[in-house]
Amino acid sequence: MDRAGVGRICLALPGVTLEHSFGDDHDVYKVGGKMFAIVGGEGALSFKVSDIAYEVLTESGRARPAPYMARAKWVHLADPSDWPDDELAEHLAIAHGIIAQKLTRKARAELGL
Repeated sequence: MDRAGVGRICLALPGVTLEHSFGDDHDVYKVGGKMFAIVGGEGALSFKVSDIAYEVLTESGRARPAPYMARAKWVHLADPSDWPDDELAEHLAIAHGIIAQKLTRKARAELGL
């Protein structure tokens, strides 16, 4: 999946905004003001995963710990086109859900979640 594909998947999720918090070449996808996925200038993708998924993906070598975000259980894909589109779309939807669940009840209601 390329940068545009990631954008289509993320922006189709409820309450998602696209920002360029780290410069024009970085696409930052947020729900309720909190990041759940980032596409870097070179096309690499980082996103939030569950604790179990973090262990499985990093130990199997399918993903690396995300720079600066590994302690928060984010993974990094140097080339997201190596992954099947449906699998990556599922991971992005899960990342969205993990972050959305951390929002307050009021914030979730305002976003229609």
